[in-house]
This record gives sequence, structure tokens and C-alpha cells, in this order.
Amino acid sequence: MARKIAFVVAMDQNRAIGRAGTLPWHLPDDLKRFRALTLGKTVLMGRKTFESIGRPLPKRRNVVLTRDPAFAAEGVEVVHTLEDALKLDDELMVIGGGEIYTLFLPLVTHLHLTLVETVVPDADAFFPPWNPTGWRETYREHHPADERHPWAFTYLDLERTRPQEASQGEG
Repeated sequence: MARKIAFVVAMDQNRAIGRAGTLPWHLPDDLKRFRALTLGKTVLMGRKTFESIGRPLPKRRNVVLTRDPAFAAEGVEVVHTLEDALKLDDELMVIGGGEIYTLFLPLVTHLHLTLVETVVPDADAFFPPWNPTGWRETYREHHPADERHPWAFTYLDLERTRPQEASQGEG
């Protein structure tokens, strides 16, 4: 049973995480952080996120959670329920998308957020509303916009300090 469930997610100021099946930005330093956080670990994603990536992520155990009983892809394990996903490993790195984040929100223990200082007007995938009450900040680093990063962003890591009932809701 998973004891640590971490979300790794980049979002804009309106919680947008995707547009037309892709990330709405290219932030090389954030991609490096994503790699460092997930390398050697079990990454859990929904089918749409897997299809947007297009391949299993190297040097990680790739797991796709889908309702489609016929789904199969080379290099990934497939599970069909939250309960089956929780049995996979002591630590799960949940990497999207929006439906998967919503499903696991009551259980998540750690958040690795990248808060991108922009608004994506045509976004169609969003991180669920959440309440920061019941979370403790463990890391924060601001990254200004530069020649490789068109928007400034902030890394924010949080650890849950209260049971999920106390920290759900709008945020």
C-alpha cells in the first residue's frame, strides 16, 4: 500500500495544466526538476497523459490508470482502479492528468508544484481546486523569466499535515 503519494504538476495562475493534449509551455529547468523528482520511481498517469507523452518515461516504472479494459501499451503496466494503483509501490509519483489528480487528491501526501506566472486562455485541462490549509511548505524557489523560459515560475513543495477531510475544498 502506498505510504507516500506525491503529485508532480506545473500549473498556471488559473490551475491550467494542459491544452489540446499537450503542456501549454516549455520550461527546460522545470523538465529537469521533473526528471530529478521522478527518476527511478513509480510514475502513475492517466491514459490521456500517457498518450500525450507518447512513450514510457525512461528509468522509471510507468503505470497507466485507465477505465478502458482493452488498453495496453509496450513498456507500461496498466491498472483500472485506484485500489490497484495503491498496491503497486510504497511511493507513487502521480504525474497527471486532471482526472487522476482529482481521484488521488484526498490521498496525496506531498505536492511538488511549479506555479507558472501566466494564464493559458485556451486551456482545457486543470488541476482540481484544493485548499492549502493543512499543508506545510517544505521548499520554495523562484525562477525568473529568461532567454530559455518565457515566463517566471516558482517551485513550491508542500507536505500534508492534517487528514484529508480537513484540507479539501476550494483554494
